[in-house]
Amino acid sequence: MRTATRRFALWQADLDGGVCAAPEECVDALRDREHVTLVLDHRERGVTATRQVFRTTLTQDVEWQFGGVAWPADVRPGVLVTVSWRAARDEIVVRTAALDEPLRVDGVDYFHEYDPKVVTREFVPGTSNRGQVLHAVRRQGRVFADGSAALAESVLAAHCGLGRGARGTFLLRNAVEQLIREGYLTRVPGSVDSSGYPAYPAVDGQKPAEMLFYAPLVEPAPHPDDPDADRHEHWVNGFVRKLPPGAQPSEKQVTLHERAVEEESIPASPLNPGYTFVKRHHRHG
Repeated sequence: MRTATRRFALWQADLDGGVCAAPEECVDALRDREHVTLVLDHRERGVTATRQVFRTTLTQDVEWQFGGVAWPADVRPGVLVTVSWRAARDEIVVRTAALDEPLRVDGVDYFHEYDPKVVTREFVPGTSNRGQVLHAVRRQGRVFADGSAALAESVLAAHCGLGRGARGTFLLRNAVEQLIREGYLTRVPGSVDSSGYPAYPAVDGQKPAEMLFYAPLVEPAPHPDDPDADRHEHWVNGFVRKLPPGAQPSEKQVTLHERAVEEESIPASPLNPGYTFVKRHHRHG
């Protein structure tokens, strides 16, 4: 029996275009058909089981894909789908996998398993200067398996569009410092190869470079039944955040963490090695 099962991460273009990647093994059998039945098994917001049937077409746009899929609104960029085909059943089955508990990644709620690298790349920036800086690091930097990213600070200006000269330099510096205060970015020593490709930690023999390191803030999201689940606060309470490999918190951050524990504004627990504390701050949209 001919079968195929593949797992793909959805990109924003897939969601916007209503398409789903097709396993190569099914292409020869389905490419000449006018319509292909696609069944989507999905748990809405990770809870309510749904089953939708689409009459799709198999087309090639660089790679083969099924069109005519109306993705549910709670499917975010980066969500993983398992695409299965059995020749005997004559249909494509696509499944999402619900997380045990919903997660919030930098303010966006995820209810299904996802690829952290795609989530980082598919970041949609706001119109603010800090949004443009964060966009550059996440889109132009080197992205690691956990969704963290590193970009040489020296090339940042070329990717931000904040202008040239003294004014551009001023706006860029302020945006970077704000992102560091908010815990989005950390300055770390890294290196670049002959083509400018960044490495962190630094690689022997490469040119040393000051890096901006982004690590996604992943925290529990409110349960879908929580009436405050869709509310976004501008004030962010203090929180503990993972540092880049080999980095340690400053004495100031350790002191701020101890003070926050004493004031009972965060749970009483030690600041473990490799983590820092980001104090309560106002986060712009």
